Amino acid sequence: MSDPETPKTGSFRFVTRGRGRAMRINTAMRSPYGLQIVEDCVACPHKESRLFCNLPGAALQRLSEITSSATYPKGATLFVEGQAARGVFILCAGHVKLSTSSSDGRTLILRISEPGDLLGLPATISGRAYEVTAEVIEPSQANFISRTDFLNFLREHGEAALRVAQELSETYQSAFAEMRTIGLSHSAREKLARFVLDWSAQHAPENGAIKFNLTLTHEEIAQMIGASRETVTRLFADFKKKNLLQIKGSSVTIKDKLGIEQLLQQS
Repeated sequence: MSDPETPKTGSFRFVTRGRGRAMRINTAMRSPYGLQIVEDCVACPHKESRLFCNLPGAALQRLSEITSSATYPKGATLFVEGQAARGVFILCAGHVKLSTSSSDGRTLILRISEPGDLLGLPATISGRAYEVTAEVIEPSQANFISRTDFLNFLREHGEAALRVAQELSETYQSAFAEMRTIGLSHSAREKLARFVLDWSAQHAPENGAIKFNLTLTHEEIAQMIGASRETVTRLFADFKKKNLLQIKGSSVTIKDKLGIEQLLQQS
């Protein structure tokens, strides 16, 4: 794993700006992994729709100055559980899974991070070790900010500090939702049904069906709901047999949402 504080230059070159700071300019015709790379937070087309990035101009300009952008392939690790917190990552594009492991090697995936999320935030604020492992599950871009720069940024910009408080609140609520799913569900069938419904929640139905992409493997889904891979495979086959959903590669179509919801009542 390369150090995010000293990213490889790759297709970028560095020039000096203001007080000796380095500014990276993309010199490549094509971006890595086909991603639309955002080099400048001020010019980011998504900033208004993302909680932390939707900041006043002065704060956004300062944020752009202290971030170091990098792209990561599938399988790359941003940080590891137990590692000393070096800073926070702003996920600009792609998805990252956050997981924790027990001493006997069992893994539980806590959640899948979306673009706009701040990764490593609790540890960076508290100064403690990262409490989870962050692994890239598809080609992604993440902007790194060192802990010192990030804390100074929050002291200087109260609006950014408020957004961080909101992010921590959402993380807290998400953790409780996961505890409900795993701890209060009576069966693996109910857990998987709830997982499918949660994953599809942001997608509107079309002609009575809900279609979405699910890039997680059966093993990763099992790690999210506290079941075995074999159980997840068997239950998906059962859902398809009952015509509740259809799966083609990473594409999932819920054909009978009411039928899946009834599985929650039967457990």
